[in-house]
Amino acid sequence: MFLRMMIVMSATIALQANAADGLKPKIAADRVLFLGNSITWHPAAEKIGWTTEWGMAASAKEKDYVHLVASGLADLTGKKPEIQAVNIADFERGLSSYDIEVKLKKSFDFQPTLVVVAIGENVAVLKTDEAKTQFQTSFAKLLTAIHSHGKPTLVVRSCFWADTAKDGIMREACVAAGGIFVDIGELGKDKTNFASSERKFSHDGVGGHPGDKGMKGIADAILKAVKP
Repeated sequence: MFLRMMIVMSATIALQANAADGLKPKIAADRVLFLGNSITWHPAAEKIGWTTEWGMAASAKEKDYVHLVASGLADLTGKKPEIQAVNIADFERGLSSYDIEVKLKKSFDFQPTLVVVAIGENVAVLKTDEAKTQFQTSFAKLLTAIHSHGKPTLVVRSCFWADTAKDGIMREACVAAGGIFVDIGELGKDKTNFASSERKFSHDGVGGHPGDKGMKGIADAILKAVKP
C-alpha cells in the first residue's frame, strides 16, 4: 500500500514539474526541426539585397521566429534545444515531384522531438479543385512522413498572408495528423508587422516579409500553442 502511494505521489510530482516547465505534459522540445520557406531561413542573395542567412527579413538571427521560439522553449524548459531550420520552398513549388524521404533525410536523421511546419506562402494560388486536391494530398503526405520518423510533436502554422483555401487544407491535415494548428493570419493584415515598416529595402519582396515585430508575433503564437 505504501509503495503504491509513493508511485502515485511520484507520478503526480512529475506531472506538476512538466506543468511548471510551461509545456504540455509529454511534449519534448530538446530537438526542434523547423520546416519552412524564406521566413524560416534564406541563404544570402545579394541580387535582392539579402546578405545574411536566417529568417527573412529579421534584422538579426536572434530576432527571427526560429531563434525566438528556441529561446522561448529554453526559458520554459530550462534547457536550450538543438534546432535545425530547413527551407523546403522546393516542396511548395513542386508538390507532386518533391521526394520527401530523400530531400529530408538529414532532417529525419536529426530525430526531432518537435517539428514546426511553416509553409504555404510559395504554393501557387489554388484556383481549381485539382490544385486543391494536389496540395491536400502532398501536404498530408508530408505530415505522415514526419510522424513516421519518431512521432514528434507536430505544430503547423497558417500562412503569414492569410489564404482561406491553403490555410483550410493545412488545418484539416494538421488535425488529422494529431498536430497543433496555429493561425497567424491576422499578423499579415497589419503592415507594421512587415520588415518594410521598420527599415528600407532595395527589394520590395524582401521588405514584404515579416520584420522583427512580425517575427515575434509568429514566435509568440507558436509558444502559446505549446503551453498547457
